[in-house]
Amino acid sequence: MSLDLTEEQETIRDMAARFAEDRIAPNAADWDEQKHFPVDVLKELAGLGLGGIMVGEDQGGSALGRMESVLIYEALATGCPAVSAYLSIHNMVATMIDRYGSADQRSRFLPDLCSMNRLASYCLTEPGSGSDAAALATRAESMGNQYVISGQKQFISGAGATDLYVVMARTGGPGPKGISAFILEKGMEGLTFGANEKKMGWNAQPTRTVQMDGVSVPAENRLGEEGEGFKFAMAALDGGRLSISACSLGGAQAAFDKAVAYTGERKAFGKKINEFQALQFQLADMATDLEVGRTFLWRAARALDAKSPEATKLCAMAKRHVTDMGFDVANRALQMHGGYGYLADYGVEKLVRDLRVHQILEGTNEIMRLIIARAVTEAR
Repeated sequence: MSLDLTEEQETIRDMAARFAEDRIAPNAADWDEQKHFPVDVLKELAGLGLGGIMVGEDQGGSALGRMESVLIYEALATGCPAVSAYLSIHNMVATMIDRYGSADQRSRFLPDLCSMNRLASYCLTEPGSGSDAAALATRAESMGNQYVISGQKQFISGAGATDLYVVMARTGGPGPKGISAFILEKGMEGLTFGANEKKMGWNAQPTRTVQMDGVSVPAENRLGEEGEGFKFAMAALDGGRLSISACSLGGAQAAFDKAVAYTGERKAFGKKINEFQALQFQLADMATDLEVGRTFLWRAARALDAKSPEATKLCAMAKRHVTDMGFDVANRALQMHGGYGYLADYGVEKLVRDLRVHQILEGTNEIMRLIIARAVTEAR
């Protein structure tokens, strides 16, 4: 499997990197401090074709693959991992509707999602079911030509500020086969949102609970057939794990670049600190870790594009390895800055705060180990 990029892929990556440098990075610290969700900047990204990266061209999407997606999210995350991560979640929802939606759903929802005139959130996690997602309790009762949905979703990115919510709810019995997927629209009676959570990082996107109290949802807003929701959710998470890995990689690369610049300027004991072998060895290890992570992420992305039977295992491996590595690199970069790394002005502490959650969401890294172990043992 070749790891070379095509000319088109290089162009796409460079476009995203320029946007991150010009429009995201200069504002990232202010957005973090003010807890500002930069919807206007997201709409500019849509103007570059990034509101529906993998959506078909017939609905206004760019019809790109998973490989192009990870290149985009890594490049944007060098400016701000939280903004890039939200874009990946919006695209996850758009891709689900494109892949599993009816012709009516695709034409009703996708053009506005691709233009980002409407923003989307993904609703799986609940207060009582995180890693054990198949135990979700949100209920959808069929009543004629509609469903009445009640329940609560937790840790929902963009909630309250977004317009569409793909919600996993139980239409049948216990377990994954009883779960279906629904498209809810902001403004539906009974759909409300909690306060914006106070978080360690990811402050450039809101995180709220989504409360559903007898929300009437037209049957035409059910995504796929009854009982298919969990299958859709897990398939989406394979891609989501690569996306969040790419965001970790981009954030870690930004932290590393700051460390290289700082150690080349800071002097101690009569010379630049990058002349000390101890720091040289650390920089060498960090650079190697970034390249190894990037290489494996691309391997997993290409496997998912190719629908390889190993794709789920490789996505879990990439998520576990790259998000752990990304946080470690950023944390080491902070240490190299000494006390200055702890100050907001240098931008490294924000990257550490933003990247920490990547080891938790889209399936914790402990769950990734379970997925990998099962794949390994069942293959024997």
